[in-house]
Amino acid sequence: MSTYLIIGASSGIGKATATLLANQGHQVIATYYKTTPETTENINFHSLNVLDDNFEFLENIETIDGLVYCPGSINLLPFARIQPNAFLEDYQLQVVGVIKVIQTILKQLKKGINPSIVLFSTVAVQHGFNFHSQVAASKGAIEGLTRSLAAEFSPTIRVNCIAPSITETPLSSKLLSNQAKIDANAQRHPLKKIGKPTDIAHMVDFLLSEKSQWITGQVLGIDGGMSTLKI
Repeated sequence: MSTYLIIGASSGIGKATATLLANQGHQVIATYYKTTPETTENINFHSLNVLDDNFEFLENIETIDGLVYCPGSINLLPFARIQPNAFLEDYQLQVVGVIKVIQTILKQLKKGINPSIVLFSTVAVQHGFNFHSQVAASKGAIEGLTRSLAAEFSPTIRVNCIAPSITETPLSSKLLSNQAKIDANAQRHPLKKIGKPTDIAHMVDFLLSEKSQWITGQVLGIDGGMSTLKI
């Protein structure tokens, strides 16, 4: 079995991924920030603010076979109303945060079996939406980082990125706060439904596994067909 590090695993996609991997018998090192996690077999939780440099809990881990970085934010506002500092805050959380984590565990990843990094973008980067400038700016940087690191780390470490559309998680709860909003968002997708955390977790599992050993540097749309289909 493998050892995986999941940053932001107490809710949403991170929680679904940690649970899936743990149920398969893998050892999961997981972090949380504000949401207190439930105790689960095969998951060792550690409190972490990725903006700090408090990574001592990783020092005694010899090898890490995969990293999944889940922290993010969804702040949808007209561009004229967004303070420049808000863009910097998103960049710190989503880009600088993952850079710190990868640099911290790079030696352990290189020792791993079929090591893999999975990052997250959004369908809004490649398929522009109104009021998404803040989230798309930082996630666009993640897509560039994915490809650059995939090139630099090959052939040892694979690096891929998942770009979901709206998914039923606490992060998107304001956008799906009632049935009318859920139905309206579902109808925007060719598959006419909202994504579940498990839909994304299964793709993460695939990208971490040896089944995807010839895949790197990709940004994969798991989005109900929104990014490619017009129907």
